[in-house]
Amino acid sequence: MSSWRPDILGDGYEQRRIDLGPDPDGEGAIDATLVRRVPRDGEDARGAVLYVHGFSDYFFQTELADFFAERGFAFYALDLRKCGRSLQPSHTAHFVSDLALYDEELERALAVVREETSADVLLAAHSTGGLILPLWLDRRRRASAGRAGGVSGLVLNSPWFDLQGAAYLRSVGTQAIRAVGRVKPTAPVKLAPSDAYGTSLAASHHGEWDFDTAWKPLNGFPVTFGWLRAVRVGHARLHRGLDIGVPALVLRSTRSHFTSRYSEDVDSADAVLDVRQIARWSGCLGGDTRVVPIEGARHDVFLSREEPRSRAYDAVDAWLRHDAALLPDQRELAGG
Repeated sequence: MSSWRPDILGDGYEQRRIDLGPDPDGEGAIDATLVRRVPRDGEDARGAVLYVHGFSDYFFQTELADFFAERGFAFYALDLRKCGRSLQPSHTAHFVSDLALYDEELERALAVVREETSADVLLAAHSTGGLILPLWLDRRRRASAGRAGGVSGLVLNSPWFDLQGAAYLRSVGTQAIRAVGRVKPTAPVKLAPSDAYGTSLAASHHGEWDFDTAWKPLNGFPVTFGWLRAVRVGHARLHRGLDIGVPALVLRSTRSHFTSRYSEDVDSADAVLDVRQIARWSGCLGGDTRVVPIEGARHDVFLSREEPRSRAYDAVDAWLRHDAALLPDQRELAGG
């Protein structure tokens, strides 16, 4: 594993490469990239957060990092293999044949965070990351006789819990995805192009956020059959019921609005996932789970317009302080 070096986000952020060796999916050498927010003068981090992005995404949400830092958390984020900072020209962007392959970089990133902070880690994730992390936590719990293993809780931001769209896509459509995904894993799924969500975010179009469109294209990366097959296997496992072993908070918008072209409706709805599916399957995480719908939120609730974004942060703050009591000072009091 490499040492810390300056990150593309500039002053106050550093990155560290996690060498993963040869790709099990045959696309050469791969790595993951751990990013950390360097504590500012006067900040005293007594807890830690590790954030994981979704599909066609990477970590750039510095406002989210500042939010957690203000509450006593050291903030880290992981760009998974073939994603964002970890994407190489020889890679099929975001392609993986089994979501369990991510366990390697997740475990190694968690180990670095715990070594540097000596703290249990609050996990946070968006969209596909919100599927990857619960599956990983369930596997960890089963492998360690029910112990959380250094994880204190989980915050999910519009997690991808089912395949959106017509019902047949979740039955015969999924069977076709699995069949093609086995024989032509990197073949692209034919989907209608849409930049509605991407342009709603980008400061160069209708939004207020600056990000690298080479790593977060406005119309997204192509979806491959093998990757979608892995996601559907993950959905099926979730639907049978997990036990992640820690308290969870699930944030979502109150409505979905699917369209291929931008309109103002995209600014106040989830334009990517079906929020009814998020509501339906959140109970499958097991244990103590709180679901908070955020009126007017986008797919990434922390990239919503100012008012719903503020409500989302308030919901996380309330959960940390009261529902889960996961603020660092509270955990110290509980342990003392």
